[in-house]
Amino acid sequence: MPEIPELQHIAQVLTDRLRGRAIANVDIQKPIVIRLPREDFEAGLLGAEVHTVERTGKFLLFHTNRDSVMAVNPMLTGRFQWISAPHGKGKAHARTCFTLNFEAPEEEVGIRYIDERYLGKVYLVDAEDLDQIPVLNEQGPDALDPALDQDEFLKRLKRYRGQVKNALVNAKFVAGIGNAYSDEILFNAGIHPFTKISTLPEERRIKLFHAMQETLDWAAQIAANEIGLKIDRKPRDFLNVHRKGGEPCPRCDSPISEVAPNRRITSFCRSCQPM
Repeated sequence: MPEIPELQHIAQVLTDRLRGRAIANVDIQKPIVIRLPREDFEAGLLGAEVHTVERTGKFLLFHTNRDSVMAVNPMLTGRFQWISAPHGKGKAHARTCFTLNFEAPEEEVGIRYIDERYLGKVYLVDAEDLDQIPVLNEQGPDALDPALDQDEFLKRLKRYRGQVKNALVNAKFVAGIGNAYSDEILFNAGIHPFTKISTLPEERRIKLFHAMQETLDWAAQIAANEIGLKIDRKPRDFLNVHRKGGEPCPRCDSPISEVAPNRRITSFCRSCQPM
């Protein structure tokens, strides 16, 4: 699942390449991910000009000159890929859901949305109706929102009584963190993922807040360098613990543990993150 570090960069690349370009063609191959009638989706996008692509939480919002927004929640396996572009051209994919081609006087530019498991959700709404989109209308502040300061984070954390990892991946608490980066945040904070929030003293809660900010900033810089213009990439090799089960911990050399409660893999170091 793409999270803040990847999506932040992808939104910037899409903005840089698509800003001011009008959509010349809309081709829907697998409408299952589109949450409105296909004819309304086509009519709403055809001829629309992209102003900017914004990330909020794990959504990508394509703002157009019609005061409409294509909101994309890629979920586990959704991603965009260039149809034809320098440094990023990708081959046609059997799981392509739709493609958008843009007017371009100098070069052909287009993107396809691919989703191996068809779990993503794509909406097209008026900008004033963004609060009607499921999940988006319920999410808490973005994990990197400057307004989410230490005091606000601690205040929000007090509302939760379960395990700390479950809170981090809950978009109602903070938006944009998923399974991978919650593992990394907790590793950097030295907190066991199954620790009950009610048992965390305030100093460890503060450490968690700073680990969240530092981990996401660090990962965003690396992801930007790794992805470049190839927006369909999701580099994760640089992570410290996530999906590194059995490998030595980068801090203490103990083997990294992996468990899968509810079929969600959680990776951590039992030595560096004691209960």
